[in-house]
Amino acid sequence: MFRGKRALVTGAGRGIGRALAIELAKLEAHVIALSRTEEHLITLKNEVPSIEIVTVDVSNWKDTEIVVKQLGPIDLLVNNAGIGSLQEVGNVTEEEFDNVFAVNVKAVINISQIVAKDMKERGTGGSIVNISSQAALVALPLHATYCASKGALDQLTKVMALELGPFKIRVNSVNPTVVLTDMGIKAWGEETKAKATKAKIPLGKFCDPEDVVKSVIFLLSDNAGMITGAQLPIDGGYTIH
Repeated sequence: MFRGKRALVTGAGRGIGRALAIELAKLEAHVIALSRTEEHLITLKNEVPSIEIVTVDVSNWKDTEIVVKQLGPIDLLVNNAGIGSLQEVGNVTEEEFDNVFAVNVKAVINISQIVAKDMKERGTGGSIVNISSQAALVALPLHATYCASKGALDQLTKVMALELGPFKIRVNSVNPTVVLTDMGIKAWGEETKAKATKAKIPLGKFCDPEDVVKSVIFLLSDNAGMITGAQLPIDGGYTIH
């Protein structure tokens, strides 16, 4: 499906990003997996030798700019790197706020505009998918900073789609509910804790990583050739309440 395409996936060491990198490689893309944690990338490389790995902390604007500019042309970009935050209003710290926005918003702007500039210059178009969250669409207790960052990410997605559309560059976001990655299972694997949240999901279950991967692959592909600026909930109906 993606033979001859070069795909950059951020936050690719674990979870959704890792699953995406592996699937894109299976679909014959040349995959560049970016993460701040080298040991995770090494195990990914051992699993799929064709994947190119790059280590950088995306919260550092200058370091990331230098690294991404050296990667060469990118046709498909998945901005997956993200961090969470649990602080109630009244206890949000400047450090926590800055850290979350540096990764969840600023890094997306930084990386996307470098990639999009090259796409425009080559005139080949491209596709960008931002991994957002249901937290962009509904309020969640203790998630003030996280919800704000993902809301900002979705608005950024729309502006990017508006400005880049004339250059045949599509930009969309996906908005999953809880995803059962290793981190998701650690946080939500205990059924008593998960029960109340699952009760609000019409389909009665959380996301598997594959649910997100399949949706992102669709949005990256030519099958979604007329879709841009969209927010795609992958939430079993949670946000329809």
